[in-house]
Amino acid sequence: MFLKPHTVEALAADGTSTLARVGHVFFPIPALLVVLPLIWLFFRKTWHELDEDAHAHRGHMLSLGVSDLRPFVALPMCAVILTMQDFYGGHFFFQEVIKPYLSDYELAHPAAFKLAKYDELYGFVWWVATRVVGYVVVPFSVWKIFFREDSLLDFGLRTRGFFKHAWIYGLFLLIVLPAMWIVSRQPDFGGYYPFYKASSRSWCDFLLWEAMYIVQFFALEMFFRGFWLGALRRSFGSGAIFAMAVPYCMIHFGKPYLEANGAIVAGIALGSLSMKTKSIYQGFLVHVTVAVLMDWLALSHRHALPTQFWAPG
Repeated sequence: MFLKPHTVEALAADGTSTLARVGHVFFPIPALLVVLPLIWLFFRKTWHELDEDAHAHRGHMLSLGVSDLRPFVALPMCAVILTMQDFYGGHFFFQEVIKPYLSDYELAHPAAFKLAKYDELYGFVWWVATRVVGYVVVPFSVWKIFFREDSLLDFGLRTRGFFKHAWIYGLFLLIVLPAMWIVSRQPDFGGYYPFYKASSRSWCDFLLWEAMYIVQFFALEMFFRGFWLGALRRSFGSGAIFAMAVPYCMIHFGKPYLEANGAIVAGIALGSLSMKTKSIYQGFLVHVTVAVLMDWLALSHRHALPTQFWAPG
């Protein structure tokens, strides 16, 4: 098990003992051994129902002498989407390919476009746009082409029963918020959030960033807890949740160490919640509440919350 360089540096700078550093590295293992059985107790009925439905579906397909092509279409497409986002949806591609076009536009329209002032924010506009296209537009459109009989509303997008399950949202927050407070005290946390470092410059910067951040999270939930599970649940049963949790954890690589490990629990719990409630909305609210609070706490710990509404200049 290896730590990211910034994590190692943070631990060394923190002046903690070798024992404490080793404890930091291996802490997720006993934590998972405690948390995962609790998740099983809460969702075991939901997992059993999913497995029963998948067993009946596979039996029906076998009786017809055909194979279910949903995993064949969904999994390679998801792999391609995640790969393209990693290579073309990030900061490097924006700086090397997109930004030169914006610079030319600024030269042609100097009064209407201020690249220098919001350079970093424009980069995140590109990041959010690639997530919306990759997580929502492409998979849902492709799926409707291949499987016209499938209703996209069954991919976690139905609102019926939302208030019936609202108590689960409160329960999850009751569990997650104390854990988030512990994570927020880690030395590598304060320097990592918010992603948009100019958030502390003004409330306008902060609110624009959070609005984009929320849109990105809704797209993420539609992909991992909506599309991924909706596409695979009839073939994989509850296994679709655990298959989804692996790439969901991997997209957190490079983030603070404890958060990346926490994504394992979050992927399983939010996926199970989506299957239990048959919608992504409670999970989205949990996710976005935690994300916005993490940004707020990071700025607050650094005494860097904005003090003016508009950015200077």
